Amino acid sequence: MSEARASPPGVRFLPNAITVLAMCAGLSAVQFALNQQLKGAVAAVAVAALLDALDGRIARLLDATSRMGAELDSLSDAMSFGVAPALTLYAWQLAGNRVGWVVALIFAVCMILRLARFNTLLDDDDQPPFSKEFFVGVPAPAAGLLALLPIVLTAAVGGEGWWSSQPVVMVWMIAVAALAVSRVPTLSLKTVRVPAKLIAPLLVVVAVLAAGIITYPLLFLTVVLVGYLVHVPYAAYRHHWLANHPEVWEFPPRERRAMRRSQRRLGLRPPLRRRAAGAARRVRLPRRGGERNRENRRSYRSLGLRHRSK
Repeated sequence: MSEARASPPGVRFLPNAITVLAMCAGLSAVQFALNQQLKGAVAAVAVAALLDALDGRIARLLDATSRMGAELDSLSDAMSFGVAPALTLYAWQLAGNRVGWVVALIFAVCMILRLARFNTLLDDDDQPPFSKEFFVGVPAPAAGLLALLPIVLTAAVGGEGWWSSQPVVMVWMIAVAALAVSRVPTLSLKTVRVPAKLIAPLLVVVAVLAAGIITYPLLFLTVVLVGYLVHVPYAAYRHHWLANHPEVWEFPPRERRAMRRSQRRLGLRPPLRRRAAGAARRVRLPRRGGERNRENRRSYRSLGLRHRSK
């Protein structure tokens, strides 16, 4: 019975073939950079990222996952988003610069370390339930495209600027490599569930995005990469909130958002401290019978007696 349900060899070959195509596309960016074809270099890495997003999903849909496919996928990511962007940037702007070659090596090594850590976290069963909604650090495809942002800007503007100078490119590569190997949480789209009522509006958004990609591909890619950087603080805040509220881990994200809104609406926050007349004082709620106690103290003072506290 199990043999009848097993996937045919041709179907099991398809995800691995897509992974190899992604690796070839990523390495082709170096060849485009050597020929000063900046748009081709960016397009090659973008195609590699798209194929990388498809191979795993196709393997799961066809029930064609394998140990070899997982290892091949990691190797492809290291080549396409670690080695290829580093060599592309070096061939484009850092050729002949010894410090630039060191920076390229650091970027490639950091990307490989990031992928190695990702593979080890897959077997970690001690992670909280909400950890599946986040990546640890910037994922390899996003980091590879972010590293090429100076090339994207140069191709979009049609000329070089301050963003394409050697010091800026090297600092940018180090910053992206640091984000890749950091512990900063970033959102994962793998666990996003679309409600049925939002399918039609999302299809309209997909059509608009497709029109933007076809009409202004480089400008659209720039906006997407900048937007991805902007989302990192929100992802860190969301991860921090979930880590401090274990009582909501079993609820879906939609109900969690409702809980956060209700807490903000009800003002369920720690008491604030205010400063009055230059001295720090705590804002305290009046106790029951506070006015009566003050009147009693005044009467005791007027009679020359001391008020004995309970």
